[in-house]
Amino acid sequence: MTSQQIRQQFLDFFKSKQHLIVPSAPIVLKDDPTLMFSNSGMTQFKDYFLGYKAPKAPRIADTQKCLRVSGKHNDLDDVGRDTYHHTMFEMLGNWSFGDYFKKEAIEWAWQLLTEVYKIPKENLYVTVFEGDASENLERDTDAYNFWKEYIAEDRILNGNKKDNFWEMGESGPCGPCSEIHVDLRSEEEKAKIPGKDLVNNDHPQVVEIWNLVFMQYNRKADGSLENLPAKHIDTGMGFERLCMALQGKSSNYDTDVFTPLISKVEELSGKNYEGILENEKDIAIRVVVDHIRAVSFTIADGQLPSNGGAGYVIRRILRRAISYSYRFLWMKEPFLYQLVEVLKNQMGEFFPEMVKQSHLVSEVIKEEEQSFLRTIENGLVRLDNIINDTIKKGEKTLPGEQVFELYDTFGFPADLSRIIAEEKQLTVDEQGFEAEMEKQKQRSKKDSAAKVYDWVVLEEKPETFVGYDQTKSETYITRYRKIENKDGEFYQIVLNKTPFYPEGGGQVGDKGILIPSYAPHFDISQPDLYNVKDNPEVIEVLDTKKENNLIISLIKELPKDAGAVFYAKVDARNRRNTQANHSVTHLLHEALREVLGTHVEQKGSYVGPEYLRFDFSHFSKMNEEELAAVEEKVNAKIKENVALQEFRDLPIAEATEKGAMMLFGEKYGDKVRMIQFGTSKELCGGTHVKSTGEIGHFKITSESSTAAGIRRIEAISGDKSAEYFQNLERQLAELSQLLKSKDLSKTVEKLLAENTSMKSEIETLKKEKAQGETASWKNDFVQSGDKNLLVKKVSMDAGSVKDIVFQLKKEIPKSVIVIISYAGDKPMITVGVSADLEAKYHAGNIVKELAKEIQGGGGGNPGFATAGGKNLAGIDAAVEKAKAL
Repeated sequence: MTSQQIRQQFLDFFKSKQHLIVPSAPIVLKDDPTLMFSNSGMTQFKDYFLGYKAPKAPRIADTQKCLRVSGKHNDLDDVGRDTYHHTMFEMLGNWSFGDYFKKEAIEWAWQLLTEVYKIPKENLYVTVFEGDASENLERDTDAYNFWKEYIAEDRILNGNKKDNFWEMGESGPCGPCSEIHVDLRSEEEKAKIPGKDLVNNDHPQVVEIWNLVFMQYNRKADGSLENLPAKHIDTGMGFERLCMALQGKSSNYDTDVFTPLISKVEELSGKNYEGILENEKDIAIRVVVDHIRAVSFTIADGQLPSNGGAGYVIRRILRRAISYSYRFLWMKEPFLYQLVEVLKNQMGEFFPEMVKQSHLVSEVIKEEEQSFLRTIENGLVRLDNIINDTIKKGEKTLPGEQVFELYDTFGFPADLSRIIAEEKQLTVDEQGFEAEMEKQKQRSKKDSAAKVYDWVVLEEKPETFVGYDQTKSETYITRYRKIENKDGEFYQIVLNKTPFYPEGGGQVGDKGILIPSYAPHFDISQPDLYNVKDNPEVIEVLDTKKENNLIISLIKELPKDAGAVFYAKVDARNRRNTQANHSVTHLLHEALREVLGTHVEQKGSYVGPEYLRFDFSHFSKMNEEELAAVEEKVNAKIKENVALQEFRDLPIAEATEKGAMMLFGEKYGDKVRMIQFGTSKELCGGTHVKSTGEIGHFKITSESSTAAGIRRIEAISGDKSAEYFQNLERQLAELSQLLKSKDLSKTVEKLLAENTSMKSEIETLKKEKAQGETASWKNDFVQSGDKNLLVKKVSMDAGSVKDIVFQLKKEIPKSVIVIISYAGDKPMITVGVSADLEAKYHAGNIVKELAKEIQGGGGGNPGFATAGGKNLAGIDAAVEKAKAL
C-alpha cells in the first residue's frame, strides 16, 4: 500500500463517519503568541476548543502539516539519529467538537487500524491515563472499560501524566489520552521480551502511532485546570510511522515517504544509503531528506528564512542540513534545492501549494545554500587562525568562547569546529563553550521573558469588531489580564464592541484612547475634546492585537472602575495614514503584475502610518523604467478616485469566481471579505480608504532583494508623500541659493568637471611627492641581521604609501618595510617584503600581529599586506612592536 493510498483511506474512512474533510492549515501561525508553528493537528482548531469560534462542523478530519523544532515539543536533535523522529511530519486526525466522545473515538480507531488497515490485533497495545494525585485527577476508567471491548486487558497499560495527559503548551486545552502502540518486531524478538515492557521506552520498533486525546480541560496561566465548556475529541496519528507499520518497514526512512528523496540524494552525492543508525553518512542523508521537507513546506506557506522569529528557525533547520551534507557527504556546492522537484511530484496531489510554489522554494533554498557555504569557507579561515594561535602558544585546547563566537556571530557549525580540531590533535574547551551558550540563552530569556496572568472575566459575551464602519464607539470591558515583560507591567483588555483594528495581514494595530464615563465633564457627544495629555482619567490604548480570535487592546494602567462604560476612540490620523498605505498595496500588487507579469505574488507586507513595505515574487532587480511604470499606474488609479467595493461574509467559492487574489500561507474560512478597487480584487481583513483619491500620491522610496526570487518595495503615500515632496522642494531651493544658480543641472555638471580636473592634478602632485619620499626613505633603512629594515610612522594616504613600498621593494634587496600611516583618525599598517626574502618573512603574518595594537585586522600575501584599525593611540606601540619583531 503506497503512502498516498494510506492517507486517502484515512480520509475516506472518516468521511464515511460523517466527518467534514478540511485541508491542512499553514505550518506558520500568525495570530497565536504561544506558538510559532503548528506542532500538532489540533492547533488550527484551538479557537473551537476554547469556545472563541464556532466550528465549521461538529465532526472534522484532516491531515495537518506539523513542525516540532522549538519549545516543549522539540524533536530536532533526535532527527537523523533514530528511525522515527522528524521535524516536519503529517498528523492524521479526527475531531469532535462537543459531539461524540471516548466511546466512538476508541471504537473507530480500532476499526480503522484492524479492519481497514488490517494491522494484526496481537501487535497492538493501548495506554490509559493512570491519574495524578497532585492535580486531583483520577484514573481514566471510562477509556479502560471501552478498550476492554476490543483488546485483552493485559494489553491495556497505565500511563503517567508525562505520556498520557496531553497538553499543547504551558497553557491551553488539554486532557487525558489513550495512546495506541504497534509492535513491529520479529516473532523471535517478541518471544524474548513482551511488547508491553517496551511501550514508551524509545524502542525503534515498538512505537506509538495514534494518540486519542479526550479534551476536557483548559490549563490556566497559574497552572490550575478548569473544565472546558464542552468535551471534545482530538486525535493525532503519525502518518510516517503509520506508513512504516503498513509497509512492513523497520524505519520511517525506508517507506515511500522518504525513499524517492533518498534516491535523489544518492544520485547527486554519489553516496549509497545503507540505513545504519550510527553511520555518519547515513545520519546525514536522513537529516537532509527530513529537513528539506520542513524547509520546503514552510517556505511554500509563506515563511522565508531570516534572522529572527520563525524565519530564524527555518534558516537553522536548513543550515543543519547543509552542515551535515558538507561534513559527511562532501557536498561543497548547492544541491538541496534539487530535491524540491522530487517533493513536488510526491506530495503535490494532497498539498497543491508545493506545486504552485516549487520554483520559488527551490530558488530560496539555493541562495541560502550558496550563502551558508560561503559562511563555512570564511569560518574555516577564521578557525585556522584560532588553531594557529593555539599551537603557537603551545596549547592543545581551543578557547571555548572563540569557538562559540564562530558559531554564534558567524554561523559556523560548532560540530565542524570540533571535527577539525580533532584532526589537528586538539580539543575544544567545552566548558567555556557551554558557559557562553548559557549566557546567550539567559540574554534571550531576558529579552523575551513575559509573564501572562489568567483572564479576569467580567462577562462571557461574544466581542464585536465595528472598526470597518466607525472609529468611535460606546463600549465596556468584558475581560482583562495583567502581563509583565522587559518593558514593564501592562494590562490587556477585551471590549464588547471595539473600533480598534488588531494587527494582522501586515497592517499594524490601532492606537487610541478610552474615555471612561466617570471622567469629569464626560460628554459622549463631544469625544474629540478628550485626550491623554489634558485628562488623567483618559486611558491610552498603546496597541491592538488578535489572539485566538480575541481582539486585545494594550493599556498601561487598569481603569479604577473596569466595569464602567467607556467611549473608545481610534487615533484618527494614525488610522487614516495606515489605511491609505494598505489600500495602495492592493493597487501596487496589481500594477506589479501588469508591468512584470502574472508570476508576481505578494510574499509579505508591512502597513503602518509612516510607510509601507511590500514583498513579492520576482527573479531580477527592477530597472528604473519598470519602477516608473509601476508608480505611474498606481498614481493613475489614485487620480481616478476609484470607489471601494467591499464584500463581507462572501462564500469563498464566490470570491474565487469573482477572481479575488488569494495568498499562499494565509488561512481562509468559508466566508471571506473581498476588497475591490476597480479591477483590483483581493481577500483582505484590513481597513481601507473609501476611494483611492484619499491616498493622495504614491512614491516608491526603495527596491531591493530580501531572498532569492523575492523583491521588496518600500514606499510612502498620503501625508508622508506630501512631506517628501515638500522636503525635496526645500532642498532644491537651498541648493539653488547655495550655488547661486537657477539651472542646477548645468551648475553641478560644471562643478563635477572642475572636480575631476582637480583630482587629476592632486594625483600628479601625490606621485611627485611619493617619488621624493622614495628617495628620502632609502636613507632610513638600517641593517638588521640578514635584512634591510625600514620602520616608519607617517601622515600619508594609503595609496601613496602602497606606491612607495612597491618601489622600495624593487630597489632595495633583502628588504622588510613596515609603514604605519594615518589619514585623519584612521590608522593603517602596510608591510612589504622583497621577493628574495619572501621564503623567510611573510608580510601577511607580520601585519596580523601588528594590527592587534591598533585594534584592527587585515592580511595579504608573503610580499605585501595591509591592515586597518580603530585605535589611533596604538600607533607608537605598533612601531615598537615592528622593531622588536
